[in-house]
Amino acid sequence: MRKILKIFHSLASCGLIGGLIAYGLLLLRAPQDSARQFADMRLNIAALCDYVLVPSLGIAVVTGLVAMIVHRPFQDLRWVWLKAVLGLALFESVLAVTQSKAGYAAIFAERIAQGADVVEARERLAEALASEWTTLGAITALCVAQVVVGVWRPALKRASARKAAQGAAA
Repeated sequence: MRKILKIFHSLASCGLIGGLIAYGLLLLRAPQDSARQFADMRLNIAALCDYVLVPSLGIAVVTGLVAMIVHRPFQDLRWVWLKAVLGLALFESVLAVTQSKAGYAAIFAERIAQGADVVEARERLAEALASEWTTLGAITALCVAQVVVGVWRPALKRASARKAAQGAAA
């Protein structure tokens, strides 16, 4: 059970990081010369969020938390708790970017492409996109931190576990 959880957790992490890279590449390289192309790019970003980022995030968070429950020694390791806290921060950040940045931006970009309420739609689109790169960078940094802590596994044991280990060694 533990190995299966680890496999799903690792695959979900790959999907999350890959989805973030794809998001950034779409922002950088997708054609945006016309309002229609921009709206299409925003729809593609929204689809990427709906079908890759959010499901990958859900699987990663759930498998990480279930691994803590199933494998009792994980509950005494602080690096596991650090990953849990980072995972919850990541969860909130990804939901924020997928709802406000991707979803709303796609809606307002579509309105601009159709010519309806162009001034209001442009203002709201600008608000939604104002901090998109910063948010994307922060989420990517959280993902990288998750991977680093998971691979490095720093010896951050609780004091009670450390004393028990020292008592067993003596």
